[in-house]
Amino acid sequence: MLRPSKKMLFAIEAVLDIAYHAGGEPVQSREITRRQGIPRRYLEQTLQQLVRAGILMGVRGPRGGYRLARERRRISVGEIVRVVRALEAGEEAPEEIPSSDLGKQVIRPMWSVLQEEIMGRLDSISIDDLCLQAHQTGIVSEVTQKMDFTI
Repeated sequence: MLRPSKKMLFAIEAVLDIAYHAGGEPVQSREITRRQGIPRRYLEQTLQQLVRAGILMGVRGPRGGYRLARERRRISVGEIVRVVRALEAGEEAPEEIPSSDLGKQVIRPMWSVLQEEIMGRLDSISIDDLCLQAHQTGIVSEVTQKMDFTI
């Protein structure tokens, strides 16, 4: 079974959390940790990588945190997955796995085609799509709870 890594899921959840709960304010990593239960050791490194990739923007200062670098409809899940895969590839350099001719000429090409199909599908899913899905399932955004219309 194909299974995404924890770091990949955490990265997608973090970007979605920022898009869904931010409003106009930056989201601090401790807020993401509180809401999503993402261990901070994964989160900080991943958020910094997403900033370097131009998906997020870091905001400095006492009320700083992270915000989306672009509109949420312009950020795809596939883009986030590529950033995390590059990060994970840097952590462990996979050695060439010995393989038979069947593995090299049949299994690996099949796997490559499957990966391309999956990435194509992930590229078609935007963070905005996920925000709409979260809203439709009844997940309450903290930004709506913070709004105060008193005069």
